[in-house]
Formats: sequence, C-alpha cells, structure tokens
Amino acid sequence: MSERKVFCEECRNDVNFIISEKKMEGTIKGEKYSYTGKEAFCVDCGTEIYVAEVNDFNLKALYDVYRERNNVISLELILAIPEKYAIGKRPLSLLLGWGEQTFSRYCDGDMPTKQYSEILQKIYDNPSYYSEILEENKGNLKTAVSYEKSKRAVDELLGRIGSKKTKIDLTIEYLLSQCEDITPLALQKALYYIQGFYSAFYKTFIFYEDCEAWVHGPVYREIYFRYRDYRFDPIEGNDGFDDSVFTSSEKAILDSVIKNVCCYSGKVLENFTHSESPWLSTRGELPEAVVSDRTIQKEQIASYFSAVKEKYNMINPNDIKSYTQTMFEQM
Repeated sequence: MSERKVFCEECRNDVNFIISEKKMEGTIKGEKYSYTGKEAFCVDCGTEIYVAEVNDFNLKALYDVYRERNNVISLELILAIPEKYAIGKRPLSLLLGWGEQTFSRYCDGDMPTKQYSEILQKIYDNPSYYSEILEENKGNLKTAVSYEKSKRAVDELLGRIGSKKTKIDLTIEYLLSQCEDITPLALQKALYYIQGFYSAFYKTFIFYEDCEAWVHGPVYREIYFRYRDYRFDPIEGNDGFDDSVFTSSEKAILDSVIKNVCCYSGKVLENFTHSESPWLSTRGELPEAVVSDRTIQKEQIASYFSAVKEKYNMINPNDIKSYTQTMFEQM
C-alpha cells in the first residue's frame, strides 16, 4: 500500500491506494499492442483511481512494447548514449545535425523516427561509427571541450589509449575471481555495500562513481550496461587476479563483503537495500515500479552506514556479518 494519498472520486477524499498488475491493450498508429500494466485502487472503497505515476508507467510499458515490436531503440539505450560517449544531449543533437532539442526530446520519451532510431542504435552499438561522426561533424559543436571530452571517451572504448583501470573495475575483477555465482544484480549490491562499509570504517569512499536509485535497488549505471547481457545468469569469472593492487584496508572490506554479503542472492540483497534509507529517501514518493535515474548521494551512504557501524558496535570489517544476519532474519 502506498503511503502517498490521492483523491478518490467515490469517497470524495484523499485516500491511500494499492497497485495491482493487469494485462492491458493499447493502440498506437492504428495497431493494437498487449502489455502488462498497473491499476490503482482506493483502499477504502475499492474503486479504481487515477494516479499520475501509474498512468506514466502504463504509457511507458505500452511504448516499450511498440519499440520492441517495431525495432525502435529502447529509451534505456537512448539515455545511455550520452554517458557512454561523454557528451551532453544538446551537443549530441548538434553533432548529428539535428535540431538542438531533438535528442533531449527522445530522452524525455518521444519516439524517434525509424531513420533516427537506426542511427542511434548504430551509435550505441558501434563506437567506430560514432568516432567517424565525431570527426566529420566536430565543427558543429559549440566548444572544443565537448569534442575533446567525447573523443577521449570513444578512444578509450576503442582501445586507442591506455586507459588505467579504476578502483571499481579492479574491485569487480576481484569479486568475480572470488565469487562462483555472482549475477549482475548481486554484483551491483556488493559494490554498494563495499562503498558503504568502506566509508563507515575509513571515512572516505573507495569509488568515485555514484550509484542511482533504480527500481531494483542501487545501481552503478555504467556497470549495468557492461554486464546486462548476462541478465539472471552468473557473470563469468577470471582466475589469477593479483590482489596486491588493494591496500590492507580495502582488502579487509572486500573480503568481508564477499564472505558476509555475497553469500546472499541478488534478490535478497535487493530486499535489504529496499529497507535502507539511502535508496528510500532518494526515490522519495516514487511508486515502486517507476523508473528513476536519481543519484544516491555519497553523503547519504556515508551517514547511513556510519550509523549502522555504531548501532551494531562494529570494531572491524568482519563485524559486517551482524548486520547482514539481522537484515536476513527480519525479511
């Protein structure tokens, strides 16, 4: 049941509501499409009521089915392009010779034409193709900084420059070498707990990257796109990782998370995060199933895990076990 209230025409009052799934049909351009939508009902009288977020969810679900059926690039991939190539929405539109607001409209949910969809899909799939566009149309950009930043990003993707692995990259390699069956969902949660407990014990952050409050818990966006093709399957590991790249403090947190966090499934860890304030407060009044790219601020993570450390009287990283055991028992 949602804690937020909306107006019920039948009760003539602001009421709580519950949401249920339902098979629905919608029509786009004269064609009918079936999709799984949601309905909201007043908890007092049972009447179906209008909830803006539920309506938005249904509209997106309908358009997602349309996109898939008609080979139109997904909204998720559209949103990933600027981050992948380190370029803003307006500069990307200019680079492609489109109207300055065109790509921004697509990010807001507008449907691209088939021609533009194919271009965007090819850009996402093929860094070489994007690199060619960047070189040919760099004169369209308003600043040299936009060009240089994006060029470096695409050059790294193409392996043209020696890109030093970041701490999160090394951490992932270590986790994959130590955990036999870690799925993309479990990996995301392990990274989140490493960030949180490291900040609690050592008053600084091990990763500079921010995570976002997605439907299934905290997510590091770039890592999601890196491993999303595994879906629910374990990610392939690599043996022989040299853990000397980590300090003793880093290693202590990593090993404790591997032992005391990674022993739970990704779904269990997702449920853990859904009861923790960094994810909850970042999503705020958003319904459970509504997509969000809101950033979970590092300060929120530090504050929460520092409080956890104090509450559970944690002396060293091995004491993380007391927290995860309690969370599991409370499920």
